[in-house]
Order: sequence, then C-alpha cells, then structure tokens
Amino acid sequence: MENSVLDMKIKGTLEKVRPVLQRDGGDVEFVGFEDGKVKVRLKGACGGCPGATMTLKMVIEKMLKQEIPEVNEVVRVD
Repeated sequence: MENSVLDMKIKGTLEKVRPVLQRDGGDVEFVGFEDGKVKVRLKGACGGCPGATMTLKMVIEKMLKQEIPEVNEVVRVD
C-alpha cells in the first residue's frame, strides 16, 4: 500500500485515540511512517508523563496494529 494512503489511515486511527489523551491534558502528533514504524510525538501532559511509554505501547500501538496490518511498531520522537 502506498505511504500516502497509509499515512491517512494512521492519522485517522490516531484521531480516535486523541480524545483519551486530551482528557488527561496530553496529545499525540503523527510525525511519519517508515519500514513498519509509526513515529509520533507526545505532547502536553503526555510529553513528560512517567506513564507515557505504557500509553504509547498499550493504547496507541495496540490500536494502530489492530487497524493497520502494515504497522509493526510505534516509536516516540522528540
């Protein structure tokens, strides 16, 4: 599948998870997709939260992998 189509699917899926993060004062921003890795930037309260890694893996990565088979991993970039 072409990256621009995948990018749109990834962004759409992230829109579903954003309200959960925003309730706690955080947010997520899509940075890019390459070689099965989704790169995101955690913002707001999520940026410095000790639970950010758990949120990244258990919420964001889990949802993206369920909805988009091409996604293998989600990594945080600053």
